[in-house]
Amino acid sequence: MALLENMRIFVRVVELGSLSAAGRNLRMSPAMVSHRIQQLETHLGVRLLNRTTRQLQATETGMDFYQSCLEVLEAVERAHSSIAAGSGVPSGSVRVTAPLGFGRRILAPLVPDFCAAHPLVEVRLRLSDHLLDLLREAVDVAVRMAALKDSSFVVRKIADVRRVLVAAPSYLSERGVPSMPADLSGHNCLLLRFPGTQQYQWSVLENGEPVKLPVSGRFDADDGDVLTGWALDGRGIAMKPLWEVAEHLASGALVPVLPDFPPEAVTLAVLYPHRALVPAKVRAFADHMVPKIKAALTAISPDTIQ
Repeated sequence: MALLENMRIFVRVVELGSLSAAGRNLRMSPAMVSHRIQQLETHLGVRLLNRTTRQLQATETGMDFYQSCLEVLEAVERAHSSIAAGSGVPSGSVRVTAPLGFGRRILAPLVPDFCAAHPLVEVRLRLSDHLLDLLREAVDVAVRMAALKDSSFVVRKIADVRRVLVAAPSYLSERGVPSMPADLSGHNCLLLRFPGTQQYQWSVLENGEPVKLPVSGRFDADDGDVLTGWALDGRGIAMKPLWEVAEHLASGALVPVLPDFPPEAVTLAVLYPHRALVPAKVRAFADHMVPKIKAALTAISPDTIQ
C-alpha cells in the first residue's frame, strides 16, 4: 500500500509541476512529498525527477513511469468501484468543487445529510469561482453554474438558473437608469474575472434572442460575493443568479436593471469525468445532491430556476 500511495503522490507532483503544489493538493508538507518521492526512486533504483531551485521536471524514465502509474491507479479505482457497486455500499473520499457563494449557502449545508446517509464516504469540498480542471486537480465531482459545452464529462443537469442585472437605488439615482442594453456601455459594470476568464461581455435577451454586449467597469473580483457587496454599496451594476440576490431584491436594497432584457440563464449541473465504471461514491453524491440542490434553490425563490 505504501508503494501505491507513493505512486499517487508522484502522479500529482508531475501533474502539478511542483512539490509544494502537490503537497497543498494532498494536504501534505512539501518535505513529506519529497521524502515519499525519494522512497519511490530508491525502491525503483532510478531518478524520476530532475530538481533545480526554479523548476521540477520528470526525467524520460519518470514520464514513462508516470504513464504506467496512471494505468495502475485507474485499474485500482476500477477494482474498488466494482467491489463497492457489488456491495451497494459507497465508500472512500469524494473530492467536490463548487462556486464560492453557491458552495457556502447551498451545497455545504447539504453535505452533512449526505454523509449521514453514506457513513463510509468522506466529502472533501473545494470552493472556488475559478473553473478548476477536474482531471488536473484530481476532483471527482464539480457543481457548475455555466454554459456547459464540454462533452468529456458526464453531466447531470439540475436546472436552468435565471440571472438578473441589479444595482442599488443610490447608484441608479446618481448615474441614471439604463433603458436599453446598449446603455450599459456608459455604466460601471461589476465583473467576475480571474486569469483565463472570458467575462468581458454580457449576454442579454432582446426580442428573445441573445445579444452580446461589451462591458467594463472600475471594479472586478474573482469572488461573486464581493460583487454583490459592491452592488449593495452603490458601486455599479452586477449580473447575478437570481437566487443569490433574491433577499436583497425583496428588501429593496437592490433593484432590477433592464428587466425587459434579462440575461441568458445558465445551466446548473453536477459533472464528473467519463469512466468505464463510475465510482459508487460519485454516483451516490450526484444522486443525492441533484434533487436536494433543486429543492434548496426553489425554497429561496420559486422563480430562481426555469
